[in-house]
Amino acid sequence: MLRSAVLTCAVLASAGIVFLQVPAFAQQPAVSQCQAIAQALPDAGFVQLASADPFASSLQQAAARDQTVAITFLGHSTFLLETPGGVTIATDYSGFHRPPRPPMVATMNKAHSTHYTLTPGPEIAHVLHGWSDDGNAADHDLVFGDAYIRNVPTDIRAGYGGAMEPDGNSIFIFEVAGLCIGHLGHLHHELDETDYAEIGRLDVVMVPVDGGLTMGAESMVRVVTRLRSALILPMHRRGPPVESFLGLFGPGFDRTVADSATVTVSLRTLPKKPLIMVLQGL
Repeated sequence: MLRSAVLTCAVLASAGIVFLQVPAFAQQPAVSQCQAIAQALPDAGFVQLASADPFASSLQQAAARDQTVAITFLGHSTFLLETPGGVTIATDYSGFHRPPRPPMVATMNKAHSTHYTLTPGPEIAHVLHGWSDDGNAADHDLVFGDAYIRNVPTDIRAGYGGAMEPDGNSIFIFEVAGLCIGHLGHLHHELDETDYAEIGRLDVVMVPVDGGLTMGAESMVRVVTRLRSALILPMHRRGPPVESFLGLFGPGFDRTVADSATVTVSLRTLPKKPLIMVLQGL
């Protein structure tokens, strides 16, 4: 499926190179800034860009302007993301935990009714299901305002028998203001190297900490550790206290309880050491 076409640059920080997607009129896919291995993007061309080049990457521009994204925990697995350009995105949107105004974009997963709704309302411009009903994996690549939204499908347990349904869940990734923000959804299994390559870099990750409804706490800790995100936001807490989850992390992680349900983050304010932040309302 052809992806939304835009002129997008991605920075390979380690090499000091930028790879440039061809202009929108060529109908080429949008390029993810968050995928760490540029060679995995076969439609990308490599160019060297001077600092004064008018097509300097959006990542560099966002860093220069220190643009911020507001992330508010609304409840369960629903967060509200507000971009510098005014785009609002609700994750795992079911209608139970509503923002003050309807979001412009809603992402959903189908593990339980608390993660989706089939009647989201016509005022939501884009409703992105993390599953597909046609036997194929969901495939979203949406450029909307200043946000680029894509998904990485994962498998999900079908009912209580333990059988797995391929591609029944999606990890949604929001690329905005130079940041890579990921929502793990109702993740039921540890990720493999193919998954991690598809995800790429995640500066911020929203992680279920239920300890078993998604998958065991030890497995989830391994996923979080492997992602190496700067900011970890727990969600989907049922049963064990969040302290049980926090206690499984070693000295390589800092921990804090926020005094608000909202955190604002930018490239410049990302913590230097991985930080697990418990937002109010969890």
